[in-house]
Amino acid sequence: MTSTPRKHLALALGIAALLAAEVGTAAAQPQSSSSARQLRQDTQAIHTLGVSGVQARMIEPDGRQTVAISGTADLNTGHPVPADGYFRMASTSKTLVATVILQLEAEGRLSLDDTVDHWLPGVVHGNGNYGSRITIRQLLQHTSGLHDDLPGYSTPQEYYEQRHYVYSSRQLVARAMEHAPDFPPGEGWQYSNTGYILLGTIIRQATGHPAHREIEHRVLRPLGLARTRWGGTASSLPLPHAEAYQLFGPRSRVDVTDQVPVDHETLSFVTTTRDENRFLRALLGGRLLPRRQLAEMRRTVAVNAEVQQLWPGGRYGLGLVERPLSCGGTYWSHEGGDGGYITLNGVTAGGRRSVVVSMSEARGDGLEHILEQERAASGLVDHALCGP
Repeated sequence: MTSTPRKHLALALGIAALLAAEVGTAAAQPQSSSSARQLRQDTQAIHTLGVSGVQARMIEPDGRQTVAISGTADLNTGHPVPADGYFRMASTSKTLVATVILQLEAEGRLSLDDTVDHWLPGVVHGNGNYGSRITIRQLLQHTSGLHDDLPGYSTPQEYYEQRHYVYSSRQLVARAMEHAPDFPPGEGWQYSNTGYILLGTIIRQATGHPAHREIEHRVLRPLGLARTRWGGTASSLPLPHAEAYQLFGPRSRVDVTDQVPVDHETLSFVTTTRDENRFLRALLGGRLLPRRQLAEMRRTVAVNAEVQQLWPGGRYGLGLVERPLSCGGTYWSHEGGDGGYITLNGVTAGGRRSVVVSMSEARGDGLEHILEQERAASGLVDHALCGP
């Protein structure tokens, strides 16, 4: 999540592409299936909208993987998009945070009904905000009512001025406390990054370790996700990666790769399409949480009308989004967007079929382009999960 124009839609989601598309599939598939052909077509369609670079990876029930790339990693050099390049995980990291919280709940180290004040006395207060009335479950589900006020940029000048600012979690929470709640706790739904900043601090209080260390110990290492890494205050990404671009308006496309993530203490992870697929499949396959905690994670409420524009029929669980499939049933996901990188993903119940698509340009200059990019990527996810 970021504070570009997508902030107001609770997401961090250009002009015609400057270079011709390059499309490829994983060498592991000598004969292309219809689902693989569809993935290539959908990846190309996103690039055709004006998105500079796209990479997608689909894993079918039999374990076969298909990779499709389109566009360029760098508009200056024309280098192709790396098939498994790094990108900023952004709000998909919320699912990592939620997984750790639910693991701690399973161990009896905290309760979803604990209040914020129980763990962080006096942190949430002022302007009608009361930590004694907000529970961990409400933070996880975005039903706390806490207003979101993360710093961000909406113009190239603001990007260049702010890209290396470093904020502490305390500073970010304090910004939210300057506002009245959006609604009383439990009486509405509004995406709140502030809630997940608080959850990261609660993990530290409950374990004695920073949230990113617990994520590494409890999720990344057990699953062998060696290419999912906490970046801290680093403003760059490991190689290889596509450059990230932000479309601010006509003839205003800026390389925004170089920046410090706003919530670097908790959500500053980079990953790859391979690792993100493996994480989601393991989570929904029951490898990370006991059955009761996974059921809690999948207990959902409807998102608000604003976010319904992006997630039609969408419902939010505990760090996990449920969305309908055109072929019937639903899938689970949590997209992320930060600094030009926009990523959508999806996994079917039980973790049998999954897909991740990462775009290295955010067409964030207006609602029309935001929705156009979102719908194209959502279509790719739907086609991949519905299968041939």
